[in-house]
Amino acid sequence: MRPRATKIPAKLPLPKSLISSLQSSTKKKKCYIPQSPLETHFISLIHSSNSTLQLKQIHAKIILHNLSNNSRITTQLISSSSLHKSTEYALLILRNFQSPNVYLFNALIRGFSDNTHFKKSIFYFNLMLRLSVKPNWLTLPFVLKSVGALGFCRLGMGLHSGAVKWGLEFDSFVRVSLVDMYVKVGFLEFAQKVFDESCESVKLGTVLLWNVLIGGWCKAGNLRKALELLEAMPERSTVSWNCLIDGFMRNGKVDTAVQFFDRIPGKNVASWTTMISGFSQNGYDEKALSMFFRMLEDGVRPNDLSIVSALSACAKFGAFEAGKWIHDFIWKNGFQVNRAIGNALVAMYSKCGDIESANWVFSQMEEKDLLSWSVMIWGWAIHGHFDLAIQYFEQMELTGIEPDGVVFLSVLTACSHSGQVDRGLELFDLMRLDYSIEPTMKHYSLVVDLFGRSGQLDKALSFIQSMPIEPDLVIWGTLFSACRAHKNIEMAELASVKILELEPKHPGSFVFLSNVYAAVGRWQDVERIRVYMKHKGVKKDTGWSYIEAEGRVHSFVAGDHYH
Repeated sequence: MRPRATKIPAKLPLPKSLISSLQSSTKKKKCYIPQSPLETHFISLIHSSNSTLQLKQIHAKIILHNLSNNSRITTQLISSSSLHKSTEYALLILRNFQSPNVYLFNALIRGFSDNTHFKKSIFYFNLMLRLSVKPNWLTLPFVLKSVGALGFCRLGMGLHSGAVKWGLEFDSFVRVSLVDMYVKVGFLEFAQKVFDESCESVKLGTVLLWNVLIGGWCKAGNLRKALELLEAMPERSTVSWNCLIDGFMRNGKVDTAVQFFDRIPGKNVASWTTMISGFSQNGYDEKALSMFFRMLEDGVRPNDLSIVSALSACAKFGAFEAGKWIHDFIWKNGFQVNRAIGNALVAMYSKCGDIESANWVFSQMEEKDLLSWSVMIWGWAIHGHFDLAIQYFEQMELTGIEPDGVVFLSVLTACSHSGQVDRGLELFDLMRLDYSIEPTMKHYSLVVDLFGRSGQLDKALSFIQSMPIEPDLVIWGTLFSACRAHKNIEMAELASVKILELEPKHPGSFVFLSNVYAAVGRWQDVERIRVYMKHKGVKKDTGWSYIEAEGRVHSFVAGDHYH
């Protein structure tokens, strides 16, 4: 497919000083010169550098040897600066180079793209074109990656036209990047056409082209199309199977995913991880944990994601002993407790009731992000430690990390559980006015719960009536629960009516209202509610209990004889 030629727009204004300082030198063409021993020496030093500071010291030596305008060395300097996440230093190197060529721009564009500075990547590609530097097969893939990440579909089509113009359309690397870009911007039909128009040598030469498109159709929910591609593949890789399994899991086809997992000829750690995370995401946490231990029995070393998924499964259904065993496994097998694993451990210990261990893991983490603080604050909140939740919230602010809506949910929960109504309202206003965070239904629900738990039911109802958004089932359910606790029949009936308007067959409101009537001895009303439920076919949801014994979590219902 060749789209209509589109002018590539400048997303950001180009500074004239930058253009003029580079324009005169970019038109010079140099013939190939063999690499000198000094060049080899400096390039080796650059590759062995471990930090930006070391790189700057090497750069100083390069300048002293009058090699600052050596294209090969400068390209490696820019690449290494980007690897150390010092993209501004990489940009400074380019700006001070007398003859920027395609290799220097490629290194800079890739550096911005790899460090998620996608707009800058596109900006300097645009500058490169303005300076009449022609892109090559290594330029477009990283610009297309940035375009896909930002969802700039029209710019992506313009780059496709440019690939045709520059004779790069049928390069396999560019081809894969075009399909990937169209997948990310949601143009699956365009991605399919690019794939269909690819020559056989490209299709046979790179399995990545197939995998990207299979993954795209899976994410779009078209599993039939993904399966057709897998069956048509000349050679299926494990990655191809993993993409399809992930697609089935994302779309809730768990049994089908299991069937395809069993068909994989050479399962790798990604195959197992896909199954573990897929089970957990679909609510089959016990199966997720079983799959994790089965992976270990097969001698496959887990990766960070599989460990995080297993810990998440432990947290969801209270498998405390299994969670502790995984923590011990992490230490014994030399895994680094990075932020992802650390956050998962803190969440697991918090949800399983061991808040002291959660705090110990949190204190040992070298790097803490917003999620780390949020999980720990939430842990203190659900365990009733109001003072520590607020203390950690204030410590987080002092570190320079700005709270988000999730953190405020945690501190509002702490206030609600400890009856701190005034402090909770202060934090609610702080979120709205100081941090300009728009409250969600969950925030409003917590404020209603704040009033409800303290018995201020009239204020809770007034707050609901003054909400700028229409209250949902959760809001009225929160008020209903408070009315039940404080035996306010009149307001409970009002909340019940609102719940039934939103969800006529919701069993909770019938059951709760029946219990409220029973608590005050209104047995005729209790019987009326039960007869109505039977007539309408409304059934109470089964209540489950869980207990962990000998490393396994067992579930029970009332009168259960299964065990």
